[in-house]
Amino acid sequence: MARQLAAQGHSLALTARRVDRLEALAAEIAAAHPDVQVVVHALDVNDHEQVFDVFARAIQDLGGLDRVVVNAGLGKGGRIGTGAFAANRETVETNVVAAMAQCEAAMAHFYERKAGHLVVISSMSAMRGMPGSMTAYAATKAAVAHLAEGIRMDLVGRRGLDIAVTTLFPGYIASEMNEQVEQEQRLMVDTPTGVRSMVKAIQKEVDTAATPGWPWGPLGQVLRYAPRGVVRKLV
Repeated sequence: MARQLAAQGHSLALTARRVDRLEALAAEIAAAHPDVQVVVHALDVNDHEQVFDVFARAIQDLGGLDRVVVNAGLGKGGRIGTGAFAANRETVETNVVAAMAQCEAAMAHFYERKAGHLVVISSMSAMRGMPGSMTAYAATKAAVAHLAEGIRMDLVGRRGLDIAVTTLFPGYIASEMNEQVEQEQRLMVDTPTGVRSMVKAIQKEVDTAATPGWPWGPLGQVLRYAPRGVVRKLV
């Protein structure tokens, strides 16, 4: 996403725990797009004080933030009742509580500027409660989708604000998180293709979007409304 947004002329503040990868990416972008400013900050989103500190520094670095993408997440977990509470809790804390901290920092800045674009990355798994190791993860992605909708709802009727909130529901896009997913390889798209669909939806500032739209738009409806037995076979 950073590469594609930089190619469109956007300056970037990149955050993650592993800054060596970010610094390499920043150098790559600087070489390809000398006019684009890229700043890098180490950030563990579960350190909530650090979230607000890093946001403040990024705002200072770039003179403000036009858009924030809340994307950090974990896919750990196990079937409820099998002793996987610690892993499930870690996923919930990272995917929900930490996401809320990032949304809080972003929206405080946007309200001050009276403009901005918050992008929250959910998942197609949010369409329905999921079995086994996906139960906690799917629940977190449903939670952040509702969090974003609540923020969107809070903007209704507020005059003088140019703030958009977008929720993306990605399907299987190649990444470290899902490289072990084997049963759905036929539905997996490569990273640039998947991200291109996400960036396209972001640039349109849509409220919600399944990405890529095909086949995940129709499949999302199947996941949401099909009988549980059908969904269980699919996942």
